[in-house]
Amino acid sequence: MDNLTLKNNILLVEGLKVTPQSSFPVFILLLIVYVFIIISNTALVILISTEKSMHDPMHFLFCNLPVNDILGTTVILPRLLQDILTDESERYITYVDCVVQAYFVHIFVAASHYVLMLSLTIRLSRCRYKIENPFCDNASLFKLSCEEGVAVNNVFGLTYTVVLFTFSILSVLITYVKIATVCIKSKSKALNSKAMKTCSSHIAVYLIMLVSGSTFIFLHRFPLYTESRKLASIMFHIVPPGLNPLVYGLQTKEIRQKFVRFWCRKKGN
Repeated sequence: MDNLTLKNNILLVEGLKVTPQSSFPVFILLLIVYVFIIISNTALVILISTEKSMHDPMHFLFCNLPVNDILGTTVILPRLLQDILTDESERYITYVDCVVQAYFVHIFVAASHYVLMLSLTIRLSRCRYKIENPFCDNASLFKLSCEEGVAVNNVFGLTYTVVLFTFSILSVLITYVKIATVCIKSKSKALNSKAMKTCSSHIAVYLIMLVSGSTFIFLHRFPLYTESRKLASIMFHIVPPGLNPLVYGLQTKEIRQKFVRFWCRKKGN
């Protein structure tokens, strides 16, 4: 089987390890989450695109975010849902499809970085055929190699990850220090309340994304925590996309008012 899969560029995706009894409930849960993410983010894009009053830089950012969320979850969840109902020994994917999925998994994070990372990975020869993850990503791809050259990928990946997370944390910290300074100087209770409400929701989503993202990246280097890494990787791709429409959509006054107005008009018809 190993020689056949390597010769034909066929890989075996490890997927989630769920018991036969729990596979269907897990499938239903993830399907509901996926449908919610697609509907809520698509509705946000349509609302912003069709309302001329929202055609400004701020709402363009709000429109770009759900597009990325739709892309990120669609690359992951349909394949994951299929694998849950498929026997572990039959979860095959071609090497080319795996590379394409790995690229799109990361494209909304930092496209140029992952083009380089995938280029470093593709150059390596392969002696294994099993993707030790619920989906294909760069770390899973370079684990297919037995070459010493894989150390280059590890060093580059970890260094970039540390720099990226450090820059992200510092940027958020500086932003919130400035917001806190304005709130302290301001005597408007309404302004301070709005800032606290928006910022607390944003911090919650950011922390979930930061913790789950850093966890599954670093746990790729520790095989003993495979299941924890899988859970963190899935959370990273479904929790923020599910919460973003609520945090950035319904908590934005203009979007909330337009949505309520649109909903009432539909019910009236």
